[in-house]
Amino acid sequence: MPMCLLISSSRYPTGSLVRTAPLLCAGATVYSPLKHFGAGSGKTVGIIGIGGLGHLGILFAKALGADRIVAISRTGSKKADAAKLGATDFIATGEDEKWSDKWSKIIDLIVCTVSSASMPLAEFLDLLKVDGTMVQVGAPEEPLPSLRPFGFLIKRIKLAGSMIASPSEIQEMLQLAAEKDVCTWVKTFPMDQVNDALQMFGKGEPRYRFVLVNQD
Repeated sequence: MPMCLLISSSRYPTGSLVRTAPLLCAGATVYSPLKHFGAGSGKTVGIIGIGGLGHLGILFAKALGADRIVAISRTGSKKADAAKLGATDFIATGEDEKWSDKWSKIIDLIVCTVSSASMPLAEFLDLLKVDGTMVQVGAPEEPLPSLRPFGFLIKRIKLAGSMIASPSEIQEMLQLAAEKDVCTWVKTFPMDQVNDALQMFGKGEPRYRFVLVNQD
């Protein structure tokens, strides 16, 4: 089911448990590579895709102490949201033909939450510094775009993948979220409105996670 689900009483329709529910799926998916590959002080982190996964990627990169967080999206429609989440910079790949040249070699670690056979993968790698890492967490149904080896050989780039976090990482993540007040952006729906939520989800309307709540 393409959303996080929380079964709770009506005492928590907008409370902390509702905002915690998406962390156990989307939050853990982005926290694990950020922590494993060293997002923190002195690092510049890029988050590709500002959605359910990506908005939590920005929040956790900030919580882990990254000096600079670059939000990367096709358009500038989410630029204001990215800034509120903690991004220091924003790249709109569909609105600037020279974006990869302008932002070349500035990022230490990229977490890519999008999944498309047509995404500009080679240009994303151009954003990385020498010894930079790109981690794919978005899972496409089709193969990723092809790459010329020279694109990652010249800078010793590491191309990695990651799925959901281990139990110990989830415990670390929840502790960090509590300490740094990481607050998921959610919209709640009563359980009997699940069909409405699914229709809105299919239109790409979540900003940035839907949570279903049982009513007493």
